Amino acid sequence: MKKEGIDMSQWRLGTFQRTICPQCKGGSTEERSLSVFIREDGTHGNWTCFRANCGWKGYTQPDGVSKAYQAKKDPGNENESDQEVKANQPAKVIRKLREEDLRLEPLCDELVTYFSERMISAKTLRRNNVSQRKRNNKIVIAFTYRRDKVLVGCKYREVSKKFSQEANTEKILYGLDDIKQARDIIIVEGEIDKLSMEEAGYRNCVSVPDGAPAQVSNKLPDKDHDKKYSYLWNCKEYLDPASRIILATDADPPGQALAEELARRLGKERCWRVKWPKKNETEFCKDANEVLMFLGPQALKEVIEGAELYPIRGLFNFKDFFPEIDSYYLGIHGDELGIPTGWKCMDGLYKVVPGELTIVTGVPNSGKSEWIDALLCNINNQCGWKFVLCSMENKVRDHARKLLEKHIKKPFFDARYGGSVERMSQDEFEEGKEWLNESFHLIRCEDDCLPSIDWVLNLAKAAVLRHGVRGLVIDPYNELDHQRPSNQTETEYVSQILTKIKRFAQHHSCHVWFVAHPRQLHNWTGAPPNMYDISGSAHFINKCDNGIVIHRNRDPDAGPVDVVQVDVCTFSIHASF
Repeated sequence: MKKEGIDMSQWRLGTFQRTICPQCKGGSTEERSLSVFIREDGTHGNWTCFRANCGWKGYTQPDGVSKAYQAKKDPGNENESDQEVKANQPAKVIRKLREEDLRLEPLCDELVTYFSERMISAKTLRRNNVSQRKRNNKIVIAFTYRRDKVLVGCKYREVSKKFSQEANTEKILYGLDDIKQARDIIIVEGEIDKLSMEEAGYRNCVSVPDGAPAQVSNKLPDKDHDKKYSYLWNCKEYLDPASRIILATDADPPGQALAEELARRLGKERCWRVKWPKKNETEFCKDANEVLMFLGPQALKEVIEGAELYPIRGLFNFKDFFPEIDSYYLGIHGDELGIPTGWKCMDGLYKVVPGELTIVTGVPNSGKSEWIDALLCNINNQCGWKFVLCSMENKVRDHARKLLEKHIKKPFFDARYGGSVERMSQDEFEEGKEWLNESFHLIRCEDDCLPSIDWVLNLAKAAVLRHGVRGLVIDPYNELDHQRPSNQTETEYVSQILTKIKRFAQHHSCHVWFVAHPRQLHNWTGAPPNMYDISGSAHFINKCDNGIVIHRNRDPDAGPVDVVQVDVCTFSIHASF
């Protein structure tokens, strides 16, 4: 260090100290920006200057040779990336440890007792080369990391659970030699958990060296930048032969995040996970050592034998649906087979099933929205369902009036044209307002632009999760924002929208009513349209679960004009009433 210009006159071993950097001289303020550390045994040292325009760093080796380099950015290039700076730096040199340098000792009686209280035997400790070492005037436990019996790293633990490691060593899994050519591998979160597995008869177990992350990372980095999990890449030849990897990480959120990070890198298709049992009436065991301590080695063995396949999103077994299939067999259907519409003449043809899509069509002013509102009121009255309404052609006050009239069964205003029906009272009106607020939620686009289907479904998802909504109304299709890509046909576009709606309905067990107007009917004779007349695509009938055509006769010579005809199309069934 003296050769590098570092002042060595007042240094203490085993501590970090600050001094003036001989390269940048601390700048104009003579800042003591150089951090220097010398090991207790005096054999190694390293230093780093933390001034932004310097970054000089280096280290010494036991043979007296020192290596130093500059990690300096160009002050005139403020946009230079960290990766570009690192590209000009030499590769990090991995320290090679020597057994004699660590001055490890056999465990003292106090530490052997400490392990015995955790149900770890002296035999297991000896086989795994668990030792002790004096560091900073304390006796610490030393877990030696080896590959092919050669010392690679060493991790220290105080009884108080404070950890430290030998610096600049290669990261590998603890107990690596025990999984060489193993077909089944167990991965745990800590060294003591690895020792606990051995007490239960499992030597094919390794521990991660650095514990668990706070949460799952948003993005999976490539191998060269995956520094946090470099130990997996360094041990790849040991992990690749395994056909089954049991992840026995801790039960807390960081432990579960670690399991997910490991599974993402190792391949979820060959990963399994454990379920930790209860240690008493109210608490669950957190890790392998707690199971061993509170329940014994046989219980830990049962945990491993009971490991389950690691879940892969979108891939299931029939077992995942057995409760639903059992209810179906026993006739415990709930609303899964559909709930009544409130009209007996219609219930034989159409029932409202959670997770299905109903397309409603009809020529303008036929009563499509009125029919849906009446249906929602019936369902709410019978089953207490809540709904979210994206009704873009209705003013809120008008829609509220229509719903209140159907719920209270009295007009909102005074009877007109000599009618004798009394208007809803103030008390009924106030009760109705409470009912409206509890039963319905609104999706309204407050901007001048039209809402997109993704925007509507995201808000509907929030309503399902927050308010327990069971039904969604989108009325109508032509009021949505349809920015179709130039390379996409209208048929493809409609198919994509309907697929999104059906997935939403199925994933959230929510029935969706989607109103779509028929295209311009040239030479229309007054007969009801059919589902293939909907403007845009035949997918409206091909992808829906139910089709409803609402039709009102407008020709007095053809029949009564005060009767609404409802045509129901459900798969191969077509009927009207």
